[in-house]
Amino acid sequence: MAHPKRKISKTRRDKRRTHYKATAPQIATCPTTGEPHLYHRAHWHEGKLYYRGQVLIDNTEVENVA
Repeated sequence: MAHPKRKISKTRRDKRRTHYKATAPQIATCPTTGEPHLYHRAHWHEGKLYYRGQVLIDNTEVENVA
């Protein structure tokens, strides 16, 4: 099993870890509804599922069962 010959200092360890950062997600605005959403994701607005400004699923329609 590998065993270090010298102790790695806290400064050296922390220099290596400086590149691990959390990034904020990019937010887009829907051209149809003006609703903010994540890029490349469908989003719900008033009972409708939108993607790229088009309605994919419309849950606002009421079905008439006779």
